[in-house]
Amino acid sequence: MWACLLCLPLGAAGAELSEILRGIENRYNRARTLEVLFEQSYKGQGRAWKPEQGRLWLRKPGRMRWEYSQPAGKLFLTDGKFAYLYTPASRQLERTPLKQTEDLRAPLAFLLGRLEFQRDFKRFLWRPEGPDYWVLAEPKSDRLAYSQVEFLVTPGFEIRLLRITGQDRSVMEFRFWNERLNLPLEEKLFRFEPPPGVRLIESEL
Repeated sequence: MWACLLCLPLGAAGAELSEILRGIENRYNRARTLEVLFEQSYKGQGRAWKPEQGRLWLRKPGRMRWEYSQPAGKLFLTDGKFAYLYTPASRQLERTPLKQTEDLRAPLAFLLGRLEFQRDFKRFLWRPEGPDYWVLAEPKSDRLAYSQVEFLVTPGFEIRLLRITGQDRSVMEFRFWNERLNLPLEEKLFRFEPPPGVRLIESEL
């Protein structure tokens, strides 16, 4: 997949990669909020999920809400301190300290802070795909739940696809469209009151 990198002059490749990374940082560091539609898929450990869809809201600092339309009612939410996963079929709400969660949606949390690729990642590869760019990044820490992240980025530095490879070689993929930045988002959007009868499970990984 990345063999074409060998054909690129090193100096030109490095300069263009730096421009791409800087463009992504500028786009998302300047944004206070984000709203986007998504499709999520998973493969790994001998199984695959049926693709799921919904709407994602992000707000700095530390807030995100994944509200699913397929399957309806599923919710993954962070309030800056905890991550919550609610699945109506199980009638359970799982709560995990945000810094400890191993959920593969959590890598998107870097968009909620100050995005600095050189600080968080140690190795980068890139290749063009039509007018867009693929960027592969490996995190500096080997203690995270994921071993690499791949982005498909437009010429305007909008992330259209995010592929996260776990330490167990599972792959979580997110496709994004209709991105809107800096909308007014109220704090109550990042709170969740479960329906009566839902059991709360405290998780400390």
